[in-house]
Amino acid sequence: MSAQRALQADASAASSGGGRGTLPRRRPTGGPAEQGANAGPYAEDQAFLAEQRAALLEERATYQEQAEALRAEAESLALEREPGDVQFDEESGEGGTAAVDRERDLTLSAQALSTIAEIDAALAAIEAGTYGVCEQCGQPIPQARLRALPYARLCVACKSGGLHRR
Repeated sequence: MSAQRALQADASAASSGGGRGTLPRRRPTGGPAEQGANAGPYAEDQAFLAEQRAALLEERATYQEQAEALRAEAESLALEREPGDVQFDEESGEGGTAAVDRERDLTLSAQALSTIAEIDAALAAIEAGTYGVCEQCGQPIPQARLRALPYARLCVACKSGGLHRR
């Protein structure tokens, strides 16, 4: 009777924990040896992972530098002009050029910061031993794609939307 109650408790926990009627998936907690079947496709290829970690850290530093430079440029543009100061001459176009430039710099800085977050996620996946797994289909992401875009989260098929039948 206690086994039946345990099954009922599991079923009720599953139905209340996501609405799908299944138990939530557990994330791997240890290194590649502890993960076994949950390990990424390149968990045992330490040379490839070291190469990818170095590439990710280099790209992270580049994006961090760009984000800071763009943010500083946007702030300097804001300081150069007084609020409501609009200039209508040949140099400033129709008066909104500085505002447009500042907005562009802020947008590009935000994009660089977003890329840094993607890189950090890839570095965490390397540490967790799950690097190189497509987040959509679960298949390995080819090494060529990871070398071209080390923080790729999707395989080419999933990124392009897959093949469609007509």
